[in-house]
Amino acid sequence: MGEIIYFAQQSVDGFIEGPEGEFDWPVVGPELSEYSRAAGEQAGAFLYGRVVWEMMSGFWPRAEELSDDPHDLAFAPAWRAKPKLVVSRTLQGAEWSTRVLADLDELAAAKKEAEGDIVLFGGSELAAALTERGLIDEYRLIVHPVALGGGKRSFADPGRLGLELSESRVFDGTAVLLRYRR
Repeated sequence: MGEIIYFAQQSVDGFIEGPEGEFDWPVVGPELSEYSRAAGEQAGAFLYGRVVWEMMSGFWPRAEELSDDPHDLAFAPAWRAKPKLVVSRTLQGAEWSTRVLADLDELAAAKKEAEGDIVLFGGSELAAALTERGLIDEYRLIVHPVALGGGKRSFADPGRLGLELSESRVFDGTAVLLRYRR
């Protein structure tokens, strides 16, 4: 049985998107890029809600055409090769080795069958729903040195949650990993 890991980039004031939905503020230096790439390669599968899936599937299959960023170029092949799960009541199907799950019960069953960890990249509403059901085992928050003053929070009202810090680490002298276990 795999674990579900919530991996999110956030501002110091707790937002994963700015007030206009912008995600142009994370600075991914070489150390953070390598850590993110390695985390992706070690994952058994990637997990998304429909909205984040649409953003990811619009970029990663063509990353080499759309970007010359070294992080993007290093991560794109792993993204394409890795199995992906999307929780959605409206999405009928998806490409790129993707399985669409209609609800959290299907995800709970997939977690039991997983041959590795399932990494949820972003998706605060899905993260809150999974937290409420006790399905997330680990939270990896990358805190960037920026305050956005508003936007979408890392957690969409998960309620009170007791966590234990299992690791902290600084990347590139700027971003901080806070790794928590339930």
